[in-house]
Amino acid sequence: MISNSETEISLMRKAGEITRNTLLYIESLIKPNVSTMYLDKCIKMFIIENGANPSFLNYNGFPASSCISVNETVVHGIPSEKIILKEGDIVSVDVGVNYKGHQGDAARTFAVGKISAEKQRLIDVTKQCFFEGINALKIGERLGLLSVAIQNYAEKKGFSVVRELVGHGIGTRMHEAPNVPNFGKASDGPIIPENIFLAIEPMINMGKKEVYMESDGWTIKTVDGMPSAHYENTVFVTKNGVEILTL
Repeated sequence: MISNSETEISLMRKAGEITRNTLLYIESLIKPNVSTMYLDKCIKMFIIENGANPSFLNYNGFPASSCISVNETVVHGIPSEKIILKEGDIVSVDVGVNYKGHQGDAARTFAVGKISAEKQRLIDVTKQCFFEGINALKIGERLGLLSVAIQNYAEKKGFSVVRELVGHGIGTRMHEAPNVPNFGKASDGPIIPENIFLAIEPMINMGKKEVYMESDGWTIKTVDGMPSAHYENTVFVTKNGVEILTL
């Protein structure tokens, strides 16, 4: 969404604030022997208690309030009582918030207890990919500059970038134009306008870039079974720079 309306900008900031606080809250609950369904119920309750609604619940038929993806699950993991976190796992939590018709969207990958050094490195590189991307995001320049910056950083660190899933515009709808790939060429994509809201979300694999969808029609996993990490924020691109609304 492109907006010069102070009211709309204020509502987007509030949606982003609730999204950020939801992730901060849920981080405190992540530990071994907790089910992803329990985390999802806590997420739903927290969002509602903060005067908003979970955007993902029933979105295109998605059956939960958040996407919770463990280890080799890249994104869109469906919370379940049967999926129990264990020591050494990594878990990606993706949250969407609808505040008075305006959307916030963010994701983090968390460690469950003590994890391997390589899993921690994957989490750290994925997070830094986001910042490499927004450092390249400039009004009047191609969106492809962001995509190239993310891809180059991930691959320089020995990881791979998922191709089938991308970031997106955001506003009064969860997914709006333009698509925001984490790979590509500097000449790709539209020219970035002033006052646009984007959800930027590197999805980075420890092994090969290839993924597949499970039979539930949602869960995306790495083909080689290697771990994947996800880091996302909603941002507002202005003439004064990039404002991160969910951080």
